[in-house]
Amino acid sequence: MKKILFLFIIFISFNTFASNKSTIVMDTNTGRILYQNNANEKKLIASTTKIMTFVVAYEYGRDFLDVLVKSGDEVLKMYGTSIYLSYKEEMLLRDLLYGLMLRSGNDAAEVIAYFIGGNEEGFVTLMNKKAKTLGMNNTIFKNPHGLDENTKNYSTAHDLAILSSYASKIPFYREVTGTKYYKTSTNIKAYSWTNRNKMVFTYPYYTTGKTGYTPSAGKTFVSTAKKDDLELTIVTLNEPDIYEVHRMLYEEYFSKYKRKLIVSKNEFMLRYDNLYIKNNLYYPLKENEEERLEIKLNLNENIKGIKGELIVYLDNKEIIKEPVYERKKELTHNNENNSFLNKIKHFFDNLF
Repeated sequence: MKKILFLFIIFISFNTFASNKSTIVMDTNTGRILYQNNANEKKLIASTTKIMTFVVAYEYGRDFLDVLVKSGDEVLKMYGTSIYLSYKEEMLLRDLLYGLMLRSGNDAAEVIAYFIGGNEEGFVTLMNKKAKTLGMNNTIFKNPHGLDENTKNYSTAHDLAILSSYASKIPFYREVTGTKYYKTSTNIKAYSWTNRNKMVFTYPYYTTGKTGYTPSAGKTFVSTAKKDDLELTIVTLNEPDIYEVHRMLYEEYFSKYKRKLIVSKNEFMLRYDNLYIKNNLYYPLKENEEERLEIKLNLNENIKGIKGELIVYLDNKEIIKEPVYERKKELTHNNENNSFLNKIKHFFDNLF
């Protein structure tokens, strides 16, 4: 009886612990969710916050990447992971962003926030504005670094997957988060950094990522990886074994799904000689899902310049909606007439 009770307690404890985790596997390009567990549960997100810090800093400061930024009093109050900036030290914004992502510098986050937003509050306003624009409806930022003793940042695995998918399309983000080693110097000292994210060294298909940890949030990890034209985003919150779990999930879902061409824009034009779509339509599919696709062309003229829409369904659920445009007809006959009349006019102009 005692043995059965002991096993029951272990079972309950395991399931309680598992329920505290959040996980999502999402296709980076289409947003299709391939797997999720507690993906919409709000949690503390630790330093994965810095993905948004990077995005906001880059979008507002992309023209100032090679401008020197002087640290102020804000660095004196920082603690935790750091690049160890000194008071009044001058560092390029570009290098601060490398320090932010490679070393998870909380001091770098603060200096960036003051430079871009005027102060922490101003920068956090920009972070929340961007979150709203991206559709991160269950996210609230209170600081640019992710420390949660005084102010707390909350999000969900799903919202962070949206953010990661967006950030991964920024070439500079891919460059920075894919860097293994980085060296720079300031007016005070030299720096040599190694990326704290071990996946950049250990997983060949890794493309981008950011780790995080606080005692309250546990280990958090947001990453992307690409194999055979299929790029996935994985987010785990409060997951102790971040690297092994991400690796296993990538291997599982890369084997289950392939990026398939659903509609070719060139073939569409051949079939409908007066209509066209601007993009090839791709979607991640399992092997047995292609036969369950349905494609419908709905034509209407309600929107100026758009003739209709091409809708793709999987199991009667809409998965893709693409605008359809009408090609302008060539006025060949009129052009020939105009050309002939112009020649006659030119002849008489020369004659007289």
